[in-house]
Amino acid sequence: MSELTFYHWLVIAWMAVAVCTFVALFFITAPYGRFTRKGWGPQMNPRWGWILMETPVLIGMLVLYGISDRKANPVYIVLILFWVAHYVHRALIYPFRLRPNRPSINVGVIAMGATFNIGNAYLNGRYLFSLGPVLHSSWFLDPRFIIGAILFWCGYGLNQWADQKLINLRNNGGDGYKIPYGGPYRFISCPNYLGEMIEWGGWALACWNLGALAFLVWTVANLAPRAFRTHRWYREKFPDYPPRRKALLPFIV
Repeated sequence: MSELTFYHWLVIAWMAVAVCTFVALFFITAPYGRFTRKGWGPQMNPRWGWILMETPVLIGMLVLYGISDRKANPVYIVLILFWVAHYVHRALIYPFRLRPNRPSINVGVIAMGATFNIGNAYLNGRYLFSLGPVLHSSWFLDPRFIIGAILFWCGYGLNQWADQKLINLRNNGGDGYKIPYGGPYRFISCPNYLGEMIEWGGWALACWNLGALAFLVWTVANLAPRAFRTHRWYREKFPDYPPRRKALLPFIV
């Protein structure tokens, strides 16, 4: 079996598992953040746990780019910069923005996240930088790249803004959770998750391959159920929670 054939079977299986995960997460809430609980292995400092979980996808993608003969191609330089912009922040900056008393993270969650990230780096980097057709500079003028790049950076900005809003709530004093207000929080409970979905939707368009699409499918499978669970948690915890606020999509759901 050639690597390309293996790749195609793997990406199909990867998306099938994502669909199953999407269904399962409506019944089992992933145990991290406000939903941390025992039973998923030993616990460790959330900052270092987050670094261990997220750095494999950054390192893996950079290695696959570094060994590729396409690394001087302008399209791949731009795309790897997209990836690095997200994951340098997610793996090396965001963990140190977390409040010191954030709940510990389970080793089981770290292991599952790191395993996914290694697979995700392979599916995105291997096809993009080696197995797939070469993207030439004319790709910059393709509507798929243009729209994808706009979506990526809009989603990146929304995710960053929403995360900072939540961090500021905790930095303003007090130990308990608070209701976020302002901006997209006027309409939905989880603009941070929506931003990340938009971001990787843009990536899928800009790259236009099955590996990138699989990442989008996994992002929705993981974050959509969590958005609904978080929305329900807010409503249960705060009797004065804005009744017209939706979970994920303004005015819809």
